[in-house]
Amino acid sequence: MTSTSTPPGLARFNNLPADAARSALLEACAATAWADRLLAARPYAGPDDLYAAGDAAMAELTAADLAEAMAGHPPIGRPKPGDPASAREQRGMAGASEELKAEMLELNLAYQEKFGHVFLICATGRTGEQMRDAVRERIGNSPEQEREIVRAELGRINRIRLARLVEEDA
Repeated sequence: MTSTSTPPGLARFNNLPADAARSALLEACAATAWADRLLAARPYAGPDDLYAAGDAAMAELTAADLAEAMAGHPPIGRPKPGDPASAREQRGMAGASEELKAEMLELNLAYQEKFGHVFLICATGRTGEQMRDAVRERIGNSPEQEREIVRAELGRINRIRLARLVEEDA
């Protein structure tokens, strides 16, 4: 329900036609099960309700759902052309040296070879060196450990993206 305390972006999201709201959610997270669950729970009384629904939906994603979500994320150091969210989130790599970028490419490939998907981290606010150190550390994880770390990282990314959705003006 929309009230005077509902942020304009959330009020707009609550009132979007279902297909437009679903598209907005899929921009936040490419997992259709996640988007469908959040869509079904509209309207949201406040941002915290939306975030809690996002967290609950993330906790229930299957391995296939997680794979679908990860497929929506480009490798660190190579944001999708024309995708402002990807570029903004990976800003820490923008000014990285060519040496660091080359090292990240190698590490991304080694990680993808081991786990079968891109290295996923909530890159917002992290430097290129911090992301490199994280992939170095995480490449030693078991697939089971890494799946749960990825789930947590996706949850962080989704919250940031949902917050941006809620805060947007018309």
